[in-house]
Amino acid sequence: MKFFALALAALCTTAAHAWPVKPVRMLITFPPGGPSELVTRLVNEKLQDSLKQPFVVENRAGAGGNVGADAVVKAAPDGHTFGITTDTLFTVNPLVYARMTFDPWKDLVPVALLGSFSQTMVCNPSVPAKDLAELITLAKRERVTYASGGPGVPGHLAAELLLSMTGSSMLHVPYKGPAAATTDVIGGQVQCGFLATPTVMPHVASGRLRALAVSTKKRSPIAPEVPTAAEAGAPGFDAPFYLVLFARSGTPDAVIAAMSRGVGTALGAPDLRERIAKADIEPLGGTPQEAAKVLRAAADKWAPVVKRIGLKLE
Repeated sequence: MKFFALALAALCTTAAHAWPVKPVRMLITFPPGGPSELVTRLVNEKLQDSLKQPFVVENRAGAGGNVGADAVVKAAPDGHTFGITTDTLFTVNPLVYARMTFDPWKDLVPVALLGSFSQTMVCNPSVPAKDLAELITLAKRERVTYASGGPGVPGHLAAELLLSMTGSSMLHVPYKGPAAATTDVIGGQVQCGFLATPTVMPHVASGRLRALAVSTKKRSPIAPEVPTAAEAGAPGFDAPFYLVLFARSGTPDAVIAAMSRGVGTALGAPDLRERIAKADIEPLGGTPQEAAKVLRAAADKWAPVVKRIGLKLE
């Protein structure tokens, strides 16, 4: 047995030294054009320079990330297919999707956290609430509607956590993506929205939306004038979300470690950090073990929220 273990360790080391031996597929679990694609392409450029193989982006959107993750699970465990998703694939999807074809905690392995990002609570200027505290008071007094990019997405979760912490309620109006939701908040069909910060900030700048608070404990680099929810009326509130690089289970540990180190080096580059900060993403990196720890903590945070709202999806 000792000989077998030594032989296996040597094989993994050899694989890591040889890896990658062909183009590496990076499957993004969202439609084209979002912040996740920007980060992935910038990281890919750095990885291609250091590892001397093409890193190819493919978009596999659908079912809250399940479609793209399923493709990663079905790929060969040779370290030439990775996925990029949000933390909700791990933390929320297992609780809300009745028929998942895989178990993210067993069939997937976090490689690194690419970055964290926020959501921003915005309202149509006609809403009689100049700040978050006034919105909370208004929501306790009368019906207020809010939009999100869909059921179970970061904006929906952040809003429901906020409402739970403040003892208030608002009517959720889900959309297929933050862009459509933003359009209807601007048009007044829905009063407010907890939506992706980069999507709403141009409209805040033009005066078509009013920004009340960001979801994270630190202010957004692209909206430093907007207070955090904790500053604006919800003490202790903090709802960051994460972009996660993952592989399928069975991928050699040495390959996962090599990929994690490569991504960490890429995320440390000043030019990359400056560019992704403009998309409201704080670069992170770190080890697979650190990523798993953050995801477990996030799962513990969101489980009570999901249970409270009774969210179930097909």
